[in-house]
Formats: sequence, structure tokens, C-alpha cells
Amino acid sequence: MYSLFLDSEAGDRDELIARLHELGTLGIVEGDAHLQAFFEAEVPPEALLREFAARAPEILPADDIDWEKRNYDAWPPLEIGRSWFVIAPFRTDPTPPGRIRLEINPGMASGTGIHPCTQLCLQAMEEVLRRGFKVLDIGTGSGILARAAELLGASSVVACDIDPDSLRDARQATGALLYQGTVDAVSPGHFDLVICNVSENVARKILDLPFPTGKHIILSGFSSLPRAPSGTLLERSGWQCLLLRT
Repeated sequence: MYSLFLDSEAGDRDELIARLHELGTLGIVEGDAHLQAFFEAEVPPEALLREFAARAPEILPADDIDWEKRNYDAWPPLEIGRSWFVIAPFRTDPTPPGRIRLEINPGMASGTGIHPCTQLCLQAMEEVLRRGFKVLDIGTGSGILARAAELLGASSVVACDIDPDSLRDARQATGALLYQGTVDAVSPGHFDLVICNVSENVARKILDLPFPTGKHIILSGFSSLPRAPSGTLLERSGWQCLLLRT
């Protein structure tokens, strides 16, 4: 067994972690500015060095590791915004007073709470989501935002994704009505709040939809949205989240 050290900032980790899993990593430990991924000797280290050459890769031998403890330590809980306490389900940390416990499996699809866009969306939901809202979550990934909507008192939550693996994972996290597809399959004007944490292109498509007045929209997944309509803009680590009311 050996480990691969890579330079990595928090904002670029989701895709990198997904790629390491595709290559067969046994587990990943995150640092402030790096990742340490573990591999069996059967995975050629030379291939990894070539693939990640731009991230200052370093190969180190690995001793026998207590993976349960490593996994536990690698996913400390996150306090996000005023309300959230995002935590892996295998951790036993008590929920701080006044915070909402939002459990999400770090081995699931995109959306573990680490990415700045996910955190910005959670903060935005604190501001606009009211008990009894009907919510649509576009590109739900792990289901973290759909679950957050339920915890904030939404009366109904519908969530979609084009990736069947994401929907399989989301079913473990949320009781929302899930379907495979895009926003084209529903009438977004039916919902009090539409959330889309995907990309600039998808955000643009959402903005072009004919929403009735009085609806709330949360858009993220981009570092800038040129010619964005007036609204509240949240920013973190170079990423943005736009809150709108039609």
C-alpha cells in the first residue's frame, strides 16, 4: 500500500475526489491545502504521478492504517451559517444548541457540505425558506439541499438529477419526491422556492423561465454570473450564490 499527496484547495475537491475514487483509492484524508489518497500496490503509482502532475504529486509508503479512525477524523462536523451543523452519520458529536443537525454521508454523490457553493446555498435557504414552502431542488446530487429544505419545514420537496447514481444516494438522505431528469419535466412556477446548485449554464436556463411573481430562487455553482439580475449575492472562496425574488 502507498499514499498519494496532492495539492488541493477546498473549492476544487469534489471533482478531484470523484476522480480518485474512479482510479480505485482505498480512502482519502483531507488537509487544509492537500489530499492524501491511499492505493493498493496494484495501482501503478507512475500513472497517478502523470495524471496529477499539475498538483505536485508525491508518493509515500503507507503502514497499516486504522481506516475507521481515519475516516472518522477525516470528516469533522461543519457549522455553516446561523443554523446548520453538517455531520457524517457515523460521528457522535452532539449538536450545538440552536443548530440543526444535517447528516450527510461523505461517501455519497456530489454535495457533502464541503464545497463553498453548497455552503452558500444552505445559508441562502436560512434567509428565504419558510415553513410550508413547496421546494424544487434541481441537480440534487447527494440530496443535501433537499434534506435541508425538509428540516426547515418545507411542506413538500421535489428534487431531480440526470445521474441515476446520484438519485440512488439521495434516496438515503431525503424523503423528497425524486425523479431522473431536468427542470423541463416540471412547472417551476408551482413552487415557492427553486434551488439550482449546478453551473452557470443551468442557472441561465432557470433565469429564462417564466416565474410568477412572489417566488424565490437560489442559484449557485458558478464563480460569476455576468449580467445577473438584481438580487442578493453571497460569495465564498471565489464562488457565488444568487438569491432572487420574482
